[in-house]
Amino acid sequence: MKLIALVSGGKDSAYNMMQCVAHGHEIVALANMKPPSSSGKDELDSYMYQTVGHDAIHYYAECMELPLYRREINGTPLQQEAIYDTTENDETEDLYLLLKEILEKHPDAKGVSVGAIMSNYQRVRVEHVCERLGLESLAYLWERDQRELLMEMANAGVNAILIKVAAMGLKPQLHLGKTIAEMYPILCDLNDKYEVHVCGEGGEFETFTLDCPLFKKRIVLDETEIVTHSDDPFAPVGYLRLKQCHLEDK
Repeated sequence: MKLIALVSGGKDSAYNMMQCVAHGHEIVALANMKPPSSSGKDELDSYMYQTVGHDAIHYYAECMELPLYRREINGTPLQQEAIYDTTENDETEDLYLLLKEILEKHPDAKGVSVGAIMSNYQRVRVEHVCERLGLESLAYLWERDQRELLMEMANAGVNAILIKVAAMGLKPQLHLGKTIAEMYPILCDLNDKYEVHVCGEGGEFETFTLDCPLFKKRIVLDETEIVTHSDDPFAPVGYLRLKQCHLEDK
């Protein structure tokens, strides 16, 4: 089946793409939601989309040698019920419009790669959009054991780094920029101590994938900046602004 892959830049969307290919599917286009340029923000307070790291997503097109389609998130999370109904100006409708546009250019696409692990909010809304467009949602990571899954990602060659932290035990100056392989024992320890989700499913951290087996080129960071949202002594919040990058042949 030919697929459109939703990419946030994070480890989950990258690894789900790998699972789709392993199951015999072909990715024909990439789709990404980004903050409005007029907002001047690196990150939006969105229930649906990871936007931190959006400033380097454009490299994915060359890394995977695929067309990348992007759309600004103009809606807000208006409809927050467990079941989603089409709601004008909800952020979910921005995804519908993006996938509809991509389908016009790739009418042979029949499915969507989705990196959801345990967010019912996200899964329900993506499935609602897919159903309206006649697409199948493929989420191979859904409800996987998080310890097992994160180790599997690292061992499979997903080189993803932490670009946001927001949890007890995680510190911007110490942990931003670390790979998921480096962070694995730390995250397991924090899970034991504070019930931190090992894959960050509680919003504890976000990642950005610099390389994976599907990439023809890898992303190399040249210049980054740590931005602190909150210097709370117990659970500081900060993210890594990706100021300058380049691509490197593999």
